[in-house]
Amino acid sequence: MDALATATTRADERLPFGQVLIAIGGIYLAQSLVGSLTFQGVPAVLRSTGAELDTIGLVALVMLPWALKFLWAPYVERYRLPVGRSRRSRRIVVAGEAIAILALIGLAFTAPAGHAPLFMLLGAVALASATVDIACDAFAIEQLAPAARGWGNTAQVGGGYLGILVGSGLFLILVSTAGWTVAVLSLASMIAVLTLPFALAGEPGRPLPPGTARPSLRAAWARPAIRWGLLLTVAFEIGVRLVQGMIGPLLIDGGLDLATLGMINGLGGVIAGVSGTLAGGALVRALGARRAVLTAAALQALTLALLAAAVAGGLAGTGPLVGLVLIQAAAMAIGFVALYSLLMGLASPAQAGVDFTLFQCADALVAGLCGFGGGVLAKAWGYGPFFVAAAALAVAGVLAMPFILRRSLAQEQQQ
Repeated sequence: MDALATATTRADERLPFGQVLIAIGGIYLAQSLVGSLTFQGVPAVLRSTGAELDTIGLVALVMLPWALKFLWAPYVERYRLPVGRSRRSRRIVVAGEAIAILALIGLAFTAPAGHAPLFMLLGAVALASATVDIACDAFAIEQLAPAARGWGNTAQVGGGYLGILVGSGLFLILVSTAGWTVAVLSLASMIAVLTLPFALAGEPGRPLPPGTARPSLRAAWARPAIRWGLLLTVAFEIGVRLVQGMIGPLLIDGGLDLATLGMINGLGGVIAGVSGTLAGGALVRALGARRAVLTAAALQALTLALLAAAVAGGLAGTGPLVGLVLIQAAAMAIGFVALYSLLMGLASPAQAGVDFTLFQCADALVAGLCGFGGGVLAKAWGYGPFFVAAAALAVAGVLAMPFILRRSLAQEQQQ
């Protein structure tokens, strides 16, 4: 308890709210640029150069640092929170972004057809960016008052959707008009500019006294609030994550062409995502994180049930389906903001980077397993039964959520 109290950031030790929001917003947008480049921009460029699909599939391996970053999160936190000395979030974030920028510069002068160097440099960018995530998330938890975390998660999730426009859309336009080198260098320059607000921000906060427990995965797992938070993440995400990868195939099989689907996923998805992000932030501020999570989970289950009813009922035409898909995308964005706001509150101030990273990795694991399982189940059952089963899981998650939330709150209050 003493370590927790010591590590907690008092109101008079926080930076001004606007400065924090701009600083973390820039980093979250920069992180999204990296993700969109890796998982959307690069695969498209590789295919345009004649790369085989199995080669393009190797890009998925670059996701591993984001899924496994919990393994080195304790070491990052120990460096970030040195006993008796100032905190080092800014040092980690700036160094990590500098490494990512240097790797991108190297990538700019690497021909996309050179697969081995390409994947190695993308891996370096991913490793640096995943490490930046740990420190930036911890900084956000420390510097944002609990009532303001909805804004922080709005910046985090909204930055993700805006990054899609630049990291995949604008990047591909630049590749086609100015070439690979100019496009990648432009992206590196954007990341450098977006890092500046964080680099110029200070970092108030009391140094940890001698004898403070070191951040560790064991300490995280020893807290029941973390275990309940992990269970909450699974219950909240499983239904929507199961169908996420099957939306595109569903619409294609329904008669939609690739160009139209691209517009829906690109412009339509970003508009729905940003709208949902803003709505999610407003919901958290109006209801608080816990009630917002329950409301968002119910909204996700409802939209998924409507989509399942449309698919199972053989709804004619893709127009109504597209409308339901975009509504469901907005509901997912609302859910991300609400869930992450709550999980930030469950993270211990003594090792915020470790705890919140565990939650994010659990989310990534659920997404990966459901993405694979969704394809297997949809093929075995057909779209109708598959979407109905996913909606049933989402409803079951909503029904279990009040109990999980009560237990996580009770355990949090005992810490």
